[in-house]
Amino acid sequence: QVQLVESGGGLVQPGGSLRLSCVVFGSIWSVDTMGWYRQAPGKQRDWVASISRTHETNYADSVGGRFTISRDNAKNTVYLQMDGLHPEDTAVYYCNADVSYTVSDQIHTLNYWGQGTQVTVSS
Repeated sequence: QVQLVESGGGLVQPGGSLRLSCVVFGSIWSVDTMGWYRQAPGKQRDWVASISRTHETNYADSVGGRFTISRDNAKNTVYLQMDGLHPEDTAVYYCNADVSYTVSDQIHTLNYWGQGTQVTVSS
């Protein structure tokens, strides 16, 4: 069974920083593309950033230049460094990953979500 566990959310003042972490647990063959999404109250879940296994990164226009996504393949962990936070960054942040695992010598790949971590930017 695969599980994504996020941490690092909290309350921060405008202009402040937070670092989110997400660890993939389970019987894993490999972790491929990893990413972060966020969902503000009453809004749809939006993509924030993603990173490939070879560390190619992409960002939503709303966070480019302020957020940095990175990963540690040895630890099956993805990070989101968030700087220059705005009140409109307030949301529940979700980790997402494409995880491959083996069953009877066959490799299967499924997409998984974490449980979410709250980020609140307010003075």
